[in-house]
Amino acid sequence: MEKGPIGVFDSGFGGLTVLKEFEKLLPDYDYLYLGDNARAPYGTRSFDTVYQYTLECVKYLFDKGCHLVILACNTASAKALRSIQQQDLNAIDSEKRVLGVIRPTTEIIGSVSQTRHVGILGTKGTIESNSYPIEIHKFYPEIKVFQEACPMWVPLVENNEYDGPGADYFIEKHIINILSKSSEIDTLVLGCTHYPLLAEKIQNYLPSEVKLVSQGEIVAKSLKDYFVSHPDMETKCSKGGTCTFYTTDSTTSFDAAASVFLDKKIESLHITL
Repeated sequence: MEKGPIGVFDSGFGGLTVLKEFEKLLPDYDYLYLGDNARAPYGTRSFDTVYQYTLECVKYLFDKGCHLVILACNTASAKALRSIQQQDLNAIDSEKRVLGVIRPTTEIIGSVSQTRHVGILGTKGTIESNSYPIEIHKFYPEIKVFQEACPMWVPLVENNEYDGPGADYFIEKHIINILSKSSEIDTLVLGCTHYPLLAEKIQNYLPSEVKLVSQGEIVAKSLKDYFVSHPDMETKCSKGGTCTFYTTDSTTSFDAAASVFLDKKIESLHITL
């Protein structure tokens, strides 16, 4: 058995916020990041389309030697993960694994919220899937979950407008909307891996007592714990401290944006699926 990198997949750039935390907490491993930028955003697409796109990307990462793939995309985790795990993995390779970002986040939310009123900010697809309420209630049935779809937030990030004045209008609008659903909300989950780049602006519209939860550190810790409980998978992951980047769109655009997300210069390779 030849060891391989850990695959990290996202519809675009958002998964880089998760990859960044992987590299901080688990720097010895090799990573292969795939951004399906040519078909982004996934948030407004149908369940079947997201499933087909995600499956194509997972298969590509498997073909490149990955034994483990992380869907660092909430929409893909919500719309495709379970189908891939239950329907496709045995046919592809029963020894390979695909994990998502929603379950690790929902597992810890009970330790964050005191009022047991939690808000979820996500793409239209993630919110419509109801994945967060379903998963949260598996662990904490008493928590009340309120959701808000923010369809313009990913385009703002993908087009490098997340720090511009135009972003404020859409951020303020959705923060007002979500907080109006319950005066007891004390925790807001950024249910999209693009959203951490908007965190500073989001904080400007939040009361001081409302905590903002990003997924990167949570998912990284969950992966570390996963390796402890699944040493057979950990031994299949190569350790060279490298990271290779693939995009289905322009490498020039990807490199420029990814450098902002990761605070370092990167060079990606273009692929066609």
